[in-house]
Amino acid sequence: MRLGKRNRPIPEAPDGTPKHTPVAPPEQVTAQDKTIVSGGSRLGEMLIDANLATREQVADALEAAHQSGGRRLGEYLVDQGALTERTLTEMVAKQHSLDVVDLREVTPEASAIELLAEETARTLIAIPIELDGDEVVVAMAAPSNATITILRELTGLPVKVKVAAHSDIMAAISRSYRALAGVRSKVEAFEEQDRLRRETAEAADTVVANENAPVVQVVQMIITQALRDRASDVHIEPQQDRVRVRYRIDGALHHVLDLPESMGPVVVSRIKILAGMNIVERRRPQDGQISMDVEDRAVDIRVSTTAVVGGEKVVLRLLDKSRPLFRLEQLGMHNATAKQYNALLRSPYGMVICAGPTGSGKTTTLYGSLRELNSPDRNIMTIEDPVEYVFPSINQIQINEQAGITFAGGLKSILRQDPDIILVGEVRDVETARIAVQAALTGHFVLSSLHATDAASALHRLLDMGIEPFLVASSVTAVVSQRLVRRVCGYCIEQYTPSVEELALYESMGGRTPEGGFVRGTGCNFCARTGYLERIGVYELMQITDAIREMVLNRAPHDQIRKTARHEGMCTLKEDAARLVEDGVTNLSEVLRSIYVMGS
Repeated sequence: MRLGKRNRPIPEAPDGTPKHTPVAPPEQVTAQDKTIVSGGSRLGEMLIDANLATREQVADALEAAHQSGGRRLGEYLVDQGALTERTLTEMVAKQHSLDVVDLREVTPEASAIELLAEETARTLIAIPIELDGDEVVVAMAAPSNATITILRELTGLPVKVKVAAHSDIMAAISRSYRALAGVRSKVEAFEEQDRLRRETAEAADTVVANENAPVVQVVQMIITQALRDRASDVHIEPQQDRVRVRYRIDGALHHVLDLPESMGPVVVSRIKILAGMNIVERRRPQDGQISMDVEDRAVDIRVSTTAVVGGEKVVLRLLDKSRPLFRLEQLGMHNATAKQYNALLRSPYGMVICAGPTGSGKTTTLYGSLRELNSPDRNIMTIEDPVEYVFPSINQIQINEQAGITFAGGLKSILRQDPDIILVGEVRDVETARIAVQAALTGHFVLSSLHATDAASALHRLLDMGIEPFLVASSVTAVVSQRLVRRVCGYCIEQYTPSVEELALYESMGGRTPEGGFVRGTGCNFCARTGYLERIGVYELMQITDAIREMVLNRAPHDQIRKTARHEGMCTLKEDAARLVEDGVTNLSEVLRSIYVMGS
């Protein structure tokens, strides 16, 4: 049993972790508790006096909070947009005569975090941030005597309260309670088991099949933490003397963990078992898929293995199915582009291609398009590898090459199913491209993705595959090319002056100086000190006009097609990215890293 600063025992569960259930409150109340009980003025009155809310807004919020049976006045006002969360935090702190703590800059100490279990922290919406003498300093969103009493009993220490924003506390909890925190002990247990296994010549299969085995728990920790960190991919790479684990977050890879070299093959075997892959085959590339629940979230994981020097490399593509599908207006499309694209989606036939490199958000745009098109009077069918999101009212086909279900074969069967709209997950070969083009020419509306650098390049990709120019010119109605750029972190945003070189390139892209000045992120706890948080799409929409059709028929060069499209009003990737800089969504260095291409 652990002891607090004053040698008071901290209540523990049978497994040694702090108890999650509230304990009986003690009779004594500290001076700070009395301050919180009295609370000074009532929050509603304070908001009215400070002209932060009207009397009608407060009255409505109190009525709604009462009817909801658990919501607080401030939460309702924030949800209604009448109050910002940070303003509410400042007023709550003033109400209780407490200090505000900015969790964007303050990192909770490990010694303080250990005093409270993660589940309890989430339940109480409170996180210990430091040990101050004989006290533990705790950040809370809504201070109350009951919560302080529980914290005092669980930590065995007097509690000093500071106020922080609700969302900041929840983000700090996810960041501080790392799923990988116990990985070192699991690695040590694996190494000991591995030594014993070698001495007794025990089969390695038991190590990766036993749910309580250390390697099984390590794989689970890696996946859990990746989801907490919003990672899109996990890279597990054998190196000369270690196994490196990296997460791709907002498009950039981050090193997170090193495992011993001996653990690499066993980790790979465990992942292969989960994905239904052949654990004996280690030379040929393999693909698989895992469906699992992680912290009450449904997750689909696309698994790819390939042999490299030193062993097998594994890449896990994570798809959090609990995250909502975006609508087109949420993806970042400019209003004019979105209006034009929506009109194209209403075409009775033809082919719309979404082009871009791997990881540029093509699938997300296609699904957003399906949301716009989905209605009871349409037969929509898709063929995908894999089916990433399941639409209840859409017929979706999963590629299974081992069972003989390929893109080309599946697309042929779709054409016999009386479809109105067809989505082809990806045009990978000439046979699939030819069938998709023919479907568009025979009265179907076809959506598809294609790997290409920009909109004009997508047309040349089809021509290079061997599709006749007259078929491409007749079937394709539009090409939308896209990229993803990182958003400037809204928690640590600041103004700055770009370098002369950056400004020159920005002006060449058609950019104008933002009214509020150029912005960037300084780096804080919420963006892992990168200055960026989340991503947004950058789009280039090329409608296939008569002039462009004529150029395709004549196999005109890429540059000529692109210049004609620009002359007809196409907004290029660079110009759309410059708009995001002008709006303060992203910054110059990110655009130049992700978007800038030479030429017109």
